[in-house]
Amino acid sequence: MALNSQQLVLASTSVYRSELLKRLQLSFVTANPDVDETPMPDESARATSMRLSQAKAQAVAAAYPDALIIGSDQVALLDGLQIGKPLTHENSVRQLRSMRGKTTCFYTALTLFNSRTGQMQTDVAENQVTLRELSDEEIEAYLLKEQPYQCAGSAKSEGLGIALMSRMTGDDPNALIGLPLILLTEMLRRENVKLF
Repeated sequence: MALNSQQLVLASTSVYRSELLKRLQLSFVTANPDVDETPMPDESARATSMRLSQAKAQAVAAAYPDALIIGSDQVALLDGLQIGKPLTHENSVRQLRSMRGKTTCFYTALTLFNSRTGQMQTDVAENQVTLRELSDEEIEAYLLKEQPYQCAGSAKSEGLGIALMSRMTGDDPNALIGLPLILLTEMLRRENVKLF
């Protein structure tokens, strides 16, 4: 058995996070954490991502009292301002116009919560993404094709968004898509989950 007899739960409805987790070839279920993602006043982007990843994991714990629950959240930071999910086409246009030619830092927090023991592990992967000097026409064409309205910063590196970027550096390329697998494998090992 791959797990230490506990069910693995992904506290997310994100298709992208689910696809990433499938790479580890572990059995898991998904649950909707239904957490308000509004940043707190004067909260840093890193702190916001950590708080929300923990809140997402804990939000489904009552339904899964004997599980390893994965929560994750991503917050982008540009020129000292947090950039969240745009949700609309107009917001995406504004985000990408403000990001072109600049480097944005993406903080992707990961929490692994053992609902049996109450033990919680949380860490953050950081990735820096520099966008090319995009024209308004390129931004519009990209948004019409990709519709990245549920992605922080409006640029999906796992899709056509990679063509917007001139440079990407950081801790884990998977984190930019939404789930830091390098951190996750370390956390799972601490919970005695065998990956091989």
